[in-house]
Amino acid sequence: MAETTHNSGLLTVRLVTPDRVLVDTTAEAVELPAIGGYMEALYGAAPLLSELGAGEVKLHGGASSNAKFFVAWGFVEVLPERVTILAETALRPEEIDASQAQAQLAAAHEDWNKAGDSMEAYEYARAEIRVAEEKIAASKDR
Repeated sequence: MAETTHNSGLLTVRLVTPDRVLVDTTAEAVELPAIGGYMEALYGAAPLLSELGAGEVKLHGGASSNAKFFVAWGFVEVLPERVTILAETALRPEEIDASQAQAQLAAAHEDWNKAGDSMEAYEYARAEIRVAEEKIAASKDR
């Protein structure tokens, strides 16, 4: 009988942006904002590829020290032993400038009001509002 190796039940988690690797650690669970809402990945999960929304990634257990990060747009790949998050934007809570996020939110609301009949302008403004609101929420978790 072949000997099987028992994994510790920890996921390898990588959070990557175009310009840096923000996280390369282990965790028992990963909560993240998929485009359709929040989801949680656990060790042994079925493979999944999803579009990433805007919001907070929360790592639980393992070497992660229950870390939190703001992310916006990209993709996430969940495999039984690994979660890879490819984000356009990813920040630690302490890297978020709350006053800048408030200004971004005000500008996005102005864009919303000016969108008129342009569905493209409306969708862009809606996405920017979501990013700004999620940044503000994440900055309060410091």
